[in-house]
Amino acid sequence: MSVLVDTSIWSRSLRKKDKSFAEEEILRQLVEDGIVKIIGPIRQEVLSGISDWQQFHRLKKILAYFPDLVLETKDFEKAAEFFNLCRKKGIQGSHTDFLICAVAVNYGLKIFTTDKDFKNYGKYIPIKLYSGEV
Repeated sequence: MSVLVDTSIWSRSLRKKDKSFAEEEILRQLVEDGIVKIIGPIRQEVLSGISDWQQFHRLKKILAYFPDLVLETKDFEKAAEFFNLCRKKGIQGSHTDFLICAVAVNYGLKIFTTDKDFKNYGKYIPIKLYSGEV
């Protein structure tokens, strides 16, 4: 089992000064177990908005340890399908969120996030959220 780690986890773990939250320890264990996955759009979100050039390069170097999963046409098509399905049910979300959902479904991954929107998406699309238990 591999886990697609969402921007919310990476950002809090790598960018915040307060590292005393449960998800940071879980992320550390996932990294040690070698089951962490990332996609380019998550990498972009994590690195965006960093005004300190040294911090940007430090985080870029850390994230370089994790290669991006290859995104294919089917991932983008599934993301659009999920977007349309959820929108029809009154659930709004970002294109990146639905791409994360699509990649997770297509690759058979669980999503590790603190973003509560994913629970709403999960009411209508077949995603699995990682709760911290292997």
